[in-house]
Amino acid sequence: MKKLLSYILFICLATSLMAQEQPTKKQQADQLFERYEYYKSLNLYLDLASKNNPDLGILERVAECYRLTNNYASAEEWYARVADDERASPQCIYAYAEVLLRNQKFDQARATYKVYYDKVGKAAEYAAKLATIDSAVRWMALTPRYNVQNADKFNTSSSDWGLAYYGKTGFVFTSDRNMDNQDKRTGEGYYRLYQSIDGNIGELPMNTKGNPLFNTDYHTGPMAINASGDTAYITITTRSPKRKIVIDKNYNTKQRLYTRWLQLIIATKTKGEWGNFKNFPYNNIEQYSVGHAALSKDGNMLYFTSDMPGGIGETDIWYCQKQADGTWGKPLNCGPIINTAQEEAFPTISGDTLYYSSKGLPGMGGFDIFKTVGQKDSWSKPVNMQYPINSTSDDFCLITHDGISGYLSSNREVGKGSDDIYSFTNHEPHVPFRVPLGSDNAGRLPAKQFKPPFEVGKSYVFNNIYYDLDKSNIRPDAAIELDKLYVILRDNPTLKIELSSHTDSRASHNYNMALSQRRAASAVAYLVSKGIDRSRMTAKGYGDTQLLNKCAKGVPCTEAEHQLNRRTEVKVVGY
Repeated sequence: MKKLLSYILFICLATSLMAQEQPTKKQQADQLFERYEYYKSLNLYLDLASKNNPDLGILERVAECYRLTNNYASAEEWYARVADDERASPQCIYAYAEVLLRNQKFDQARATYKVYYDKVGKAAEYAAKLATIDSAVRWMALTPRYNVQNADKFNTSSSDWGLAYYGKTGFVFTSDRNMDNQDKRTGEGYYRLYQSIDGNIGELPMNTKGNPLFNTDYHTGPMAINASGDTAYITITTRSPKRKIVIDKNYNTKQRLYTRWLQLIIATKTKGEWGNFKNFPYNNIEQYSVGHAALSKDGNMLYFTSDMPGGIGETDIWYCQKQADGTWGKPLNCGPIINTAQEEAFPTISGDTLYYSSKGLPGMGGFDIFKTVGQKDSWSKPVNMQYPINSTSDDFCLITHDGISGYLSSNREVGKGSDDIYSFTNHEPHVPFRVPLGSDNAGRLPAKQFKPPFEVGKSYVFNNIYYDLDKSNIRPDAAIELDKLYVILRDNPTLKIELSSHTDSRASHNYNMALSQRRAASAVAYLVSKGIDRSRMTAKGYGDTQLLNKCAKGVPCTEAEHQLNRRTEVKVVGY
């Protein structure tokens, strides 16, 4: 996935070669590899690997080149050859395990991770990797709640990603389909911005003439546009000339290498053309990257990705607030609830919901898309969007107006190119809550309205979850109702509930109390298996102390009347 190295890890290297007389083929290949020119170095390494008894280091480099140019099938094949050698480096064993997970070879991935972690002795990290594999297997086995399809109209055999809404019906996105200039890393074109208006796709009109910040060299995109459609924040690889870029001293090479960091530029639209490009005030092209902008609906909050000093991980989500004079305030970190020690990137905003990608939160492998509600540095616990929004590949750049349908980008294998744009639709029905008779809030409300003013402490009947006589297992009809409750909990990640379970009046009081507690615990366990955090739910058994009808002990009742009392209800206990 090209952008995950040049855009997420923020490394895009160029070089000025030191003079050397007739370097060997291996020296040439190594120099190209050190300059991140994997596309060119691969052919040299393949030629060297075709010789009898090739050096193990050559085989490792071939595998690495395939992985870093997104050919995961070939990478797996070459890593397998390397892993058979007991001298294989731990780093290559780990990369092999990552490729196996990405290629959904789950059992092989488990075994290969074990080899790696046995070598390095990090049991806690091994447990986390096993949890990632288990999540992928479990989520992929569930009936998907989303329909995800390749958005053919945007995609080519090249890399197409980062779709953003452009006006009422248009879109803008990033693609490397133009081969006028070639990225030496992959042999593909540089990213440029494209627009889709009324189904017609072409390059986004830009007036770069005479502007020192911006031209068609190097990568351009993605792009975030304000609500009025006249101001945009575009991510670019800096166009500054080499003489103005500091030489890196952190690379183990005799070559003189420098880093082209990412920066944000602000553009305005005049007569259908983007121009008047200006620097975002907190760019620092000598020390770190700033990119992947996202704007709140009112345009007063700007979120972005950066590896600037003061962060929590490799890359974090940051924000700036617009000041009274129209300038942007100092960048502030969005905090440890959403940022981790690893990589967070690709933020987008829909209402008060932030969607972003993370490698540091529990997921399926690669970048997973999460959602959280809040603003600035105050957020609810991030919720993994699960399969098929997420996959074992890299998933990112989710956009939506309503949380029900929208688009995302992914480099999953089913695409037309290395990265593709996908549409998604949530095909689940709106989930109602039914308030018991006598409540002031009687009525039915869709799931997206399940938030204050629902009062903490009130009980809401959720199309009662029934049980068989003397049983606590989840019946198929109860599973359907619990699946609806799962949707509400998933879509309202701050909501905390009590699941209260009840019995009919038959059997002793003590027996009924124990049975109802088992029933409540069974409902909680079912929701935990679907991915809901156990800490958000309390299981409480009330036995036969809260009957809904006349059917107390000794009162003649039909089986249907007793059934009404064998139920589980939902009480809101907090947000």
